[in-house]
Amino acid sequence: HTPSRLTLLWMAISLPLVAWDTGYVLLRPHTMPGGSLHRPLWTPYALYGTVDGVYGFKAWDARDGFTAAQGLLNLFESAMYVVYLWLALRGRGGRLTSRPAAAAAGRQNALGLLVGFSAAVMTLSKTVLYWAKEYFADFDNIGHNDAVTLFFLWVIPNGAWLVGPTYLIFSMGREI
Repeated sequence: HTPSRLTLLWMAISLPLVAWDTGYVLLRPHTMPGGSLHRPLWTPYALYGTVDGVYGFKAWDARDGFTAAQGLLNLFESAMYVVYLWLALRGRGGRLTSRPAAAAAGRQNALGLLVGFSAAVMTLSKTVLYWAKEYFADFDNIGHNDAVTLFFLWVIPNGAWLVGPTYLIFSMGREI
C-alpha cells in the first residue's frame, strides 16, 4: 500500500481541523463566546455556534451530550489516522511519498491499510449519523438558517467529511 497524494492531502487538512474542532468541543464552555479560552483560537465558533445549534449555547444549555460524544470519537478516529500515517512512513524508511516505487509490503503495511480504512469508515459513519440526527430531528439545530448560510456554512464544511472518507474507503478498500 502506498498512500495516494489525495489521501495525504486529506490527512494534512483534516487532522489539524479535527484537532481544532475537538479542542473546542471537549473544552466547552471555556472555548465558547465569553469563555476564558475562546479568543483567539476558537473565535470562528461564535458564528458557527449560531449556524449549528449543536456547537452553540442551544445544545450546551440543553445538556445535549451528542457534541461531546462526537468529540470523544474524534480522538479515537484521529489516533487511528496517525497510526495509519506512522505505519505508512515507517514502512518507507522514514519517507512519506506517494510514488509507487516506494510501496512497502508485509504485515505492518497491511495493518496500516486496515487501520486507515477502519478510521475512514468511522469518519463516514459518524458524519452520516450527524446528518441523520438533523434529518430525524426535523433540522432542529440548523433549520433556522437561510439557504445560503446553510449551504456555505453547514453543507459544504460538513459535506467534506462525507466526500473525503468515501474516497479513502474506496481507494483503501480496493487494495484490501
